[in-house]
This record gives sequence, structure tokens and C-alpha cells, in this order.
Amino acid sequence: MPPPAMHILRHVDLTKVFFVNIETVPCHDCHAQLDEARQALWAKFSAQRHAQELAEGKTPAELFQHAGLYAEFGKVVCISVGYFRPLKDETLEFRVKSFADDEECKVLGGFATMLARHAPASHEYRPRLDTAGPGGHFLCAHNGREFDYGYLGRRMLICGQPIPPMLDVAGHQPWDLPHLLDTMELWKFGDTKGYISLPTLAGIFGIPSPKDDLDGAQVAQVYYEEKNLARIVRYCEKDVITTARVFLHYAGQQALWPEVQLTQVPWPAGAPAVPSLLRVA
Repeated sequence: MPPPAMHILRHVDLTKVFFVNIETVPCHDCHAQLDEARQALWAKFSAQRHAQELAEGKTPAELFQHAGLYAEFGKVVCISVGYFRPLKDETLEFRVKSFADDEECKVLGGFATMLARHAPASHEYRPRLDTAGPGGHFLCAHNGREFDYGYLGRRMLICGQPIPPMLDVAGHQPWDLPHLLDTMELWKFGDTKGYISLPTLAGIFGIPSPKDDLDGAQVAQVYYEEKNLARIVRYCEKDVITTARVFLHYAGQQALWPEVQLTQVPWPAGAPAVPSLLRVA
């Protein structure tokens, strides 16, 4: 008997899925660095998004630590991408590459250039049962539909970066975008309240937690105070690996993982690979 798998993924070619994760921080390391106009914008914005905290006595300046959550007041410092590709010996490699820089437009531009080479899968990707079906690529992120995909599109507009077709989805209904996969949304099975964190989901499937060094709340501190972008890159790539492993469980293909060769494209170019990342048990 084949392992249980989600029917919606039955025709998704594993080698045409880009697993993505982003790390974001506030656009400045403190509220005082905003000019007066931006401070006023943040005050109005936080009044809508953080009304409860303001009512409890927090100030907009104190709430600015949360600005990285919002594309209007944050910036992307790292985008990590992983994908499976077949090797000559008929095994699979999972290759992980990161775009990271203090200059956000370089990060977005590098990722967009890579993504623009690939057309998104459409509803036509679902072939008849007796055909192999056409190509088309997918993005997959944990909570990607609520966070990563929209954040990237908005920041690309702000940076004046052309938006690749896979992310140029403004105005489309969610059900018209089959190429945007989301491991959190898939886990909901239609339950609108079914939020689950990636570490919790990983633990349920017996996958090591990607949060063994950092968690999302610490990224801004590591970026602005430690100035350790390499640490953020490693953290981001662990999330990509974990998302891919969760996806394998969804697709009933988890037995593939022990034979998969993990390869990290060094960041920055020329840096040594990190052994502990390359083989997550």
C-alpha cells in the first residue's frame, strides 16, 4: 500500500518546486532614524495594527521593533531557495542557495532574476491520468500566502524591481494561483483557524527543529546589533530544508529523504559550506 499523500499534490513534479523562505527586519534599527513624515505614517499604521498594545501604554517607538513584519516599514535581508534536482545516478540532490545583502534591492533583484526564468504552473498542470502533463513551476513556503509572497511583491515594487510572473499575482483570487503552495495552508484542510508553526509541524513528523539557533523574534537583533548576516542566512536555509521535508510527508515521499544529497551554495561566494547544515538528520 502506498504511503498516505494529499490528493492535491498528486501531479506536482517535485523537481519543479522552489522552496522559499525570507528573513525580514525593520527598515532602520530604531524608530528615531525615521524622518518625521515616516514617523507619522508609522504612528497611524501602528494605531491600526497594534491598538491593544498602545492602549496598554506602549508607544509607537517601542512598537517599531515589530516593523519587520510589514513590507511598508521593513526590508528583506535574506531569501533562501531550495530545490530538488535529479543526479546522474538517479538519486536526488536538494540544492540550497541564498540571496542576502545589506542592500535590499540586490537581494530582491538576484532572486527575481532567478525566478523570471521559470513560468508558473497553471490549472493546466493537472494532466489527464494517462498523460505526463506539461511543465510549470511552483513556489512553496510555510505561511507563504499570508506572508512571504505578498511581502516580496510589495518590496519589489518599492525597490523598483520588475516582479517575476510567479509573484505578479495582485488581483487574482487565491484559487486561481495553483503554483503558490503553502505548507501551513495545506495543513489546515479547510480549517480557517488551523495555524501551526513550522517547528511544531516538523516535530509532529519527527523532523529536527530549524529553530535550534535563532527564532524570528531575534533576527533584527542579530542583524543590527551583532551585524551577523551569515548567521541569519544559516537560519533561513534551515527553514527551507525543513519546509521541503514537511512537503515530502504531504506528498507521501518522505522515504526519499535519507538518500537525498544536500548541497549548500556557499554564501557569500567562496565561503565554506556549513557541515551541520548539509546533513540534517
